[in-house]
Amino acid sequence: MGRLQQTLSNVSDETGRDNGRVGIVGGSVAYPNQPALVGQAALRTGSDHVRAFVCEPIYEIVASHSPNLLVDHHGHDEFYDGAIERTREVSEWADAFVIGPGLVDADPDAVREVIDRIEIPIIVDALAIEPALEADLSNAILTPSGAEDDPIYEAYGSLETFSEETGAVITLTGDVDEIVAEGERIENETGTSALTVAGTGDTMAGIMASLLGQGMDRREAAELGAWILGKTGELATAEYGPGVVATDVIERIPNTIR
Repeated sequence: MGRLQQTLSNVSDETGRDNGRVGIVGGSVAYPNQPALVGQAALRTGSDHVRAFVCEPIYEIVASHSPNLLVDHHGHDEFYDGAIERTREVSEWADAFVIGPGLVDADPDAVREVIDRIEIPIIVDALAIEPALEADLSNAILTPSGAEDDPIYEAYGSLETFSEETGAVITLTGDVDEIVAEGERIENETGTSALTVAGTGDTMAGIMASLLGQGMDRREAAELGAWILGKTGELATAEYGPGVVATDVIERIPNTIR
C-alpha cells in the first residue's frame, strides 16, 4: 500500500468513518461544468458519494457528466435565498462541503448565510470568497487564486492576519501553491506550469473536500490536497505535455495516491 493510501486508511480507521460524502453548490449558465469537475475529483480521491446542488438551467449538463454523481437542482437561474434550506439539508447529509466554483451571479447574502449555517468543514472557492468574509470561517478552507485574494487583503492586510483572526485556512493557488494557517505560510513542493489550465482549481477543491470528508483536519487536508494536485499534474504532464486538461489530471489522482 502506498504512503498516501496508508495515510487515508489510518484517518478512516481512527475516526470510524467510511470514505465520506461531499456536497457541492456551484455552477451557473456561464460556468456549468465546474460542479462536475469538483465532484469527479472528490470521487477519484476516494469519497463514497458526491451530491451537486445546482441551478435548474444547468442540471442536465452536470448530471450528464457522470452516472457516479448525484445531482439535484433548485428551481431558479442562480443561487438565491430560496435555496438556503435545501443547501442546509445537503450539508446535513454530507461530511464536507464545497461552495463557489462557477457560482456566478449568486445572491451574496444567501451565500453568506449558507456558510454561516453549515456546520461541517467547508471549502469556499472563487466568487463565494468575498461574501464569505463576513461569515464564520472557523471550519473553512478558502481557495483563492492570485486574482481572487484582493478582498482578503483589503479587509485584513495579509493572509496571515486573516488566518489568525478568523481561524480559516487558505490555499493560495498560483505558480507555487501556498498554504496559510494560524499565521504561518508554507509552499507546496509539487506542481507544473500546466496546472494553470482551466478546471484545476475545481479539481483542487474536490480533492481537499474529499480529504476533509474522510476525516482529515483542515490544515492537513490543505497541505496534502495541494501536494496531490501538484503530483497528479506532473503525472499528466509527463504523458500529455502542454496539452493537459483538467480531466486528465482528475483521472490520474488514484495513481498519485497509490
